[in-house]
Amino acid sequence: MINSIFKSRLYKAIFFSVLIFSIGIGGYALLFDYSFIDALYMTVITVTTIGFGEVHPFGAEEKIFTVGLILSSLFIFGYAVSSFSEYLISGQFFHQLKVKKVQKKIEELQGHTIVCGFGRNGRQAVSKLRSYKKEVVMIERSKDLIEELDEKGILNVEGNATTDETLIKAGIMRASNLVTVLPSDADNLFVVLSARQLNKNCKIISRASKESSYSKLKIAGADNVIMPDKLGGAHMALLVVTPDVIEFVDRLTIEGDTTANLEEVDVNELPTEYLGKTILDLDLRKKTGCTVIGYRSPEKEYTINPDVSVKLIADSNLIVLGRPEQINKLRELF
Repeated sequence: MINSIFKSRLYKAIFFSVLIFSIGIGGYALLFDYSFIDALYMTVITVTTIGFGEVHPFGAEEKIFTVGLILSSLFIFGYAVSSFSEYLISGQFFHQLKVKKVQKKIEELQGHTIVCGFGRNGRQAVSKLRSYKKEVVMIERSKDLIEELDEKGILNVEGNATTDETLIKAGIMRASNLVTVLPSDADNLFVVLSARQLNKNCKIISRASKESSYSKLKIAGADNVIMPDKLGGAHMALLVVTPDVIEFVDRLTIEGDTTANLEEVDVNELPTEYLGKTILDLDLRKKTGCTVIGYRSPEKEYTINPDVSVKLIADSNLIVLGRPEQINKLRELF
């Protein structure tokens, strides 16, 4: 609101400044038959009160017109200086420079991930994405949280994520993924609908707090719908039923210095000679020490502990398990 008021005053000041120059040039040219250059010269030295000599000796009418022009310009430029000074003092000028700088960086991104909402889930999502060296753009409405994002060096867009304008600013057209974790299921639904309309190929992951929202979000275009409360309750129950199994699974991560890590291998990124070959031919166990524990077909069907005779075909993926040093070796090779 304050920003719009300052902008409005600046625009008015610019408009009146242009108007007074136009009146001066037009008055001298039309009323007193000055050439354009002479009219421009007289207007500039009059409005700026420099005080150089007149082009022609003034008559009474020219003197009256010039006096009016001087008085008008004093009020208008006083208003302009006041408006611009307030704009600088308020910090809006530097804020706009920062916004433009950030927007330019966002416009250069390709295949990034947009996260909507810097709440509890949003923070965790951004932290994990950044630890995996993924480009992230955050959409947030709170000015306090925007300042926090700036301090952490996270690219952000201040605005309502449910609007097309804000999503476009965040680069939805070029984004590969969007994660929406807004507190309201209705807001998340709007984000999913807008994002899916703007980018048909973007992978969309949405948070949901109610069971009834799950199907609606899927129909709207979400690829995955996560219910944190449901997952948390199920996790706690499993800690009662199978505590050792759950503790072991909890120790499996996709990054970090833990005892065992999980990694996804895209078959399309393997050397071409492996296409059409089997998991046995790939021989990851011997080359890296990693073990293949899962296979995802192009139709997104998952096989746990796949047989070594399974063929590596395009658009499929392997899920491998290994210690940190083994995972690093895997990344170096493939």
